[in-house]
Amino acid sequence: MQVRDIGEQGLLKRLQRFCPSEIIGDDAAVVATEPGQSLVVTTDVLVDGVHFSEITTSGEDAGWRAAAANLSDLAAMGASPLGITVGLGLSGEVAVSWVEQLYQGMTQCLQKYNTPIVGGDIVRSPTTTIAISAFGQVNPLRVIRRNQARVGDAIVVTGVHGASSAGLKLLLHPELGQNLSDSDRTALVKAHQRPQPRLDVLPILWEIVETHQAKSLPSQIYVAGMDSSDGLADAVLQICRNSGVGAVIESTQISLPRQFSHWLTKEQALEYALYGGEDFELVLCMPKEPAYDLVQQLGYGAAVVGIITDGSTVILRDQTKEYPDQVLNLEQGFQHFHY
Repeated sequence: MQVRDIGEQGLLKRLQRFCPSEIIGDDAAVVATEPGQSLVVTTDVLVDGVHFSEITTSGEDAGWRAAAANLSDLAAMGASPLGITVGLGLSGEVAVSWVEQLYQGMTQCLQKYNTPIVGGDIVRSPTTTIAISAFGQVNPLRVIRRNQARVGDAIVVTGVHGASSAGLKLLLHPELGQNLSDSDRTALVKAHQRPQPRLDVLPILWEIVETHQAKSLPSQIYVAGMDSSDGLADAVLQICRNSGVGAVIESTQISLPRQFSHWLTKEQALEYALYGGEDFELVLCMPKEPAYDLVQQLGYGAAVVGIITDGSTVILRDQTKEYPDQVLNLEQGFQHFHY
């Protein structure tokens, strides 16, 4: 049996047997430290030819994306970053300037969040590989987990979806999108090369939750969630699977980049948004009142896109009835080892 025979999810299921069940299953591990805070650790690996290439990504952009991916995982857990370590696999033929540009890009992303590079490792490798571990901290009562969604919760997305995937498509196929203006094309490409981890959402989220918590005592307000690095559909499906619930997503409520209206059909735009990935927005599930307050405060792109239901089925629904209901599953999105 080969890895490709069981795919990414099948392999993960097998490997989870070797890990503590109370720690694994989320975007990062949560380890208790001093009273009042928990340590959050996450690791992300980027491989040349899979996650970046000289066609689509400069050294600086590769560095930015590598740092952003890890910071996004911390944000998905509700954590604030403390530092990162960087592991590099390089051949001897790689230009020193490219490595310096890589670190410049990482630093540019990290500086916004006062996050240092605190160590790492470099090894010889036939393929350029960037492995980052990021460390953060979170109040144990504010950990965002995938398994906390409850029936009746609203599903919130913190921004538009599909822009990163569209930007990658334009980089790989410059002949596409001829009717896009230069500024629109640049905006989509930048969404792919310089994604923004949504750490800015956390203080707004917790202020809203605390306000509503004070009104609803003694009831506890739980927030479930993860980031949408593997696509919006994947995020909702993963949350539902871990929480033992279902969901209905309203396709007309999904926020799309405004540039799509000048380029893609409705079906194509929805495909990018659901399955494109690497938008690094947060997908959060919480009671309706704080959910709508959060959307209002976040503004552009933020939206309530659906509701958590009982059962285990995730349905994509079109309010206009132009398209029939569609049942979503993990096999439709990106999976490593699926060719």
